[in-house]
Amino acid sequence: MMQASKAFEANFDGLVGPTHNYAGLSFGNVASRNNEKSVANPKAAAKQGLRKMKRLADLGFYQGVLPPLERPSVRLLRDVGFSGDDATVIARAAREAPELLAAASSASSMWTANAATVSPSADTEDGRVHFTPANLAAKLHRAIEHGETRRTLAAIFADEARFRIHHALPGTPALGDEGAANHTRFAREYGAKGVEFFVYGRSEYRQGPQPQRYPARQTLEASRAVARLHGLADDATVFAQQSPDVIDAGVFHNDVIAVGNRTTLFCHERAFVDQHKVYDELRAKLDAHGTPFTALEVPESEVSVEDAVSSYLFNSQLLSAADGRQLLVVPQECRENARVAAYLDSLASRATPIDEVLVFDLRESMKNGGGPACLRLRVVLNDAERAAVNPRVWMNDALFAQLDTWIDTHYRDRLAPADLADPKLLAESRAALDELTTLLGLGAVYDFQR
Repeated sequence: MMQASKAFEANFDGLVGPTHNYAGLSFGNVASRNNEKSVANPKAAAKQGLRKMKRLADLGFYQGVLPPLERPSVRLLRDVGFSGDDATVIARAAREAPELLAAASSASSMWTANAATVSPSADTEDGRVHFTPANLAAKLHRAIEHGETRRTLAAIFADEARFRIHHALPGTPALGDEGAANHTRFAREYGAKGVEFFVYGRSEYRQGPQPQRYPARQTLEASRAVARLHGLADDATVFAQQSPDVIDAGVFHNDVIAVGNRTTLFCHERAFVDQHKVYDELRAKLDAHGTPFTALEVPESEVSVEDAVSSYLFNSQLLSAADGRQLLVVPQECRENARVAAYLDSLASRATPIDEVLVFDLRESMKNGGGPACLRLRVVLNDAERAAVNPRVWMNDALFAQLDTWIDTHYRDRLAPADLADPKLLAESRAALDELTTLLGLGAVYDFQR
């Protein structure tokens, strides 16, 4: 672990679930649709994510683990009219509505950037860390997540004197909320008062530009509601609209076109509407807190939006190491795109805030449309708050070994769309999750345990 300080940023990564598959459920996510119906490898996917967690923990970063949600979701299938015992429910859904079985079996909770929006205690009115699980109302397979997500967060961040876990916003398009994938925070130090940056795709009630090809999932109204719930002051928030053109190019969340950390925003030049006005507002509000601000903007002439989407250059983690250096965590695909690789190689010769680039193999996740940033939920904690977190979820040598063995024991190395109808998959998944809750000390968070 890095040397203790007044506050630090922890990354809580989601474990890939046993039903990891490529159902192509996410219209607007280019990689997800391009790999629809291909054969997945849940074991490899889970191990790729686990190794990323362990590597970052070994480098001194605080790294936590979030469990997968229960999949397949028999509750969803019963809610839409299938009855009988669990095996019969799955068999009927596979025969009569395979698209609903695919939604019920999605392992999308691995992308925990969508799990919730988190505001640290330094920013909030009541001095607690606030979590609002995202309603993810735009997609059925994700809209079923927030109840279990809230139970999981409550099991990990249980001290109500230090943590406030809200319910998700009402699940209506007007309040479509996609969580931290459209949120970041800037501050001089993690424990200092900061400015929270909310990015939305459209407004339900105000006129403005909207994408024409793909849906804008995050609304301004949802972003403002989360800021109110978290008790954020007006001088500590900035709301910016994502460029409709880049949404139509496959940038379904802001974290596919921008990432921020402390005093740095790393983004494409086409990321936002009125981009330089966005910079000006961020700079002015941060300056009021005595915080400098740098926008590291990547020009279209060097990396196109298409390159950014195919490589997930911006779906990266921007991390501050204990020695003050800033690291950029990118997927292997960034090295396989010549223009993106050339840009990353050029960082060493430019005066930029990025000091080092770390590359990870996350191919199973990438094929479904999720890179390093998708896999983690950022939580700023001070020492007292860290001590109040469930200690069993922190990544270390022992937990890594336990989880590596757990994956070997319970996960398949091949999962095709037709395999979702196998009733054994439900039994395998439940056995895995039942053991996992014991390993992580979570208690009964799943429906089948309650």
